[in-house]
Amino acid sequence: MVCVALLSNPRSTGNVAMLPRIRKFCAQRADIFHYEVEDVSQIGDALQTIARVKPQILVINGGDGTVQAALTELHHGQQFPDGAPPVAVLPNGKTNLIALDLGAEGDPIAALERIMEIVRTDLSDHIVRRELIALSGGDANGRPVLGMFLGGAGLADSILYCRHKIYPLGLPNGFSHLITAIAVVFSALFRIKARFLPPQARPISVSVVHEGQIQGKFALLMVTTLERLLLKSQTDLGATDAGPLKLMMVEQKPLTLLRAFWASLFGRLGTSSLAGVHLSHGNEIRIEGDRSSVILDGELFETHNERPIVLTHTTPVPFLSLAA
Repeated sequence: MVCVALLSNPRSTGNVAMLPRIRKFCAQRADIFHYEVEDVSQIGDALQTIARVKPQILVINGGDGTVQAALTELHHGQQFPDGAPPVAVLPNGKTNLIALDLGAEGDPIAALERIMEIVRTDLSDHIVRRELIALSGGDANGRPVLGMFLGGAGLADSILYCRHKIYPLGLPNGFSHLITAIAVVFSALFRIKARFLPPQARPISVSVVHEGQIQGKFALLMVTTLERLLLKSQTDLGATDAGPLKLMMVEQKPLTLLRAFWASLFGRLGTSSLAGVHLSHGNEIRIEGDRSSVILDGELFETHNERPIVLTHTTPVPFLSLAA
């Protein structure tokens, strides 16, 4: 009997070295169905096949972009007529925000062993529910794209800077993220433009339905349904019933950036009031600007003057948390 279905993306950064170990682990167990795709465009067909074995848990082995593609297919597709099984995520890729939120850290094999232990117990103790962000508009053509973390304004530029300038140096992920954060603050404080530094943020307008509009230049724009981020930061943003989309924006001003950077080092960014830091919840968020970038779980989108990006949310989706 198949208990766990594992969907792997061999092109994910972490799988270059890890996949042989995962293949060996799965080959030794008859209760794991392992399916590998050659491209994220094959994930829909992969889920059709996986649905036939009726797994108790669907495990995704890839970076946040792979998870995003799988969640989008699960939401729009009809692969599981009786409802999709809870989703677990192995720690993989560069940032692992979704895996981190679900308590999956460290060695992917250890996480997979933990999943196999949990599936033989009462799953209800480990099921958590998260709404997904549904992105439409901008240059996102067709059906909405689903994810759990969106970075915009200066944050999107910083993610692209880290991806194209820092990761190629081959440094540890945590050190790469720290260097990127320092470069962002340095560039914003001294207003220096250089090819080796992140670009300056462009002006944008952000609207939370029923709460109003904020305009300006922001070093950070974040929308998420996650509860835990990098550097052990929490995303409480104040308890409210206003909506599941959590919004944080940090103005691109020297003192604001210094305060926000210091708070993030201690995991307090978003949990206390800071001048120039805007916190909100909502059911619908609109982002407008001239070719301002946003990144939803690794996938890049751009706003246009007459085509804003619109964020809404889905109904709660079951996930498997590996936390004790």
